[in-house]
Amino acid sequence: MDVRRAAERYRGGDPEAGIASRHAFSFGPHYDPGNLRFGAVIACNEERLAPGAGFDEHPHSHTEIVTWVVEGELTHRDSTGRTSRVGPGDVQHLSAAAGVRHVERNDSDRPLTFVQMWLAPLAPGGEPSYDVVRGIADSTPYAVPAAGAMLHVRRPAPGERTAVPDAALVYAHVVRGEVDLGEERLGPGDSARITGERGLAAVGVTAAELLLWEMTA
Repeated sequence: MDVRRAAERYRGGDPEAGIASRHAFSFGPHYDPGNLRFGAVIACNEERLAPGAGFDEHPHSHTEIVTWVVEGELTHRDSTGRTSRVGPGDVQHLSAAAGVRHVERNDSDRPLTFVQMWLAPLAPGGEPSYDVVRGIADSTPYAVPAAGAMLHVRRPAPGERTAVPDAALVYAHVVRGEVDLGEERLGPGDSARITGERGLAAVGVTAAELLLWEMTA
C-alpha cells in the first residue's frame, strides 16, 4: 500500500480566476515520469471554484472522466448538446471517446468543490457518452467498463468497518473525515494505491467519505 498525502499534491489552477486545483498525478506542467498513473487512473484532481468561476470550453479524447461533487453545484455543458447540474452525492461520467468538448462552471453563489478522476480506456475511439447517477447509495457500485474499473462510495461512521474490494488494484481517495486503512490513518485529500491486498478494511475514525476504484489490472 502506497500512501500519498494531501500535502504532496501538485498545486495548479488559476487563483486570480477563482480556480484552485490539487493534482495527485503528473499533470500539465507538473510532469513526473514516476507518477503518471496507477492502473487505469491517470488523474485525481481536487478542484475548488469560486462563485462564477469555471473552465471554459476545452477538448478531451480517449478518457473516461468521473466527477464527484463534495459541496456546491457543478454546471456541465458539452458538445453533444447536454447541459446538467451536478450536486453532492451524484456521480457524473463523461466518456470522451474519440473526442468531445465541454464546459465546467460554478454558476451558483456558493463555493464549489469537486473531485475529478480520469481513467484510461481499454481501447481508444468510439462515440462520446454522458451519464449522471443521482444520489448514489453506498451499496451501489458504479461501473466504468470502458476502463475495466468500478467505483465504490463508502461513508463509514466513527468506528464502522467497511471492506475494501479484493482486487488486483484499488485506488482509495478520502473525500472528507478520517479513516484507518490497515495501519495507516488517512485524512481529507489523502490517497492510497493498493496492490494485491486481501481482507483489507477501512475503519471510520470520524464520519468519513471514501472513494474506492476497483480495477482488474
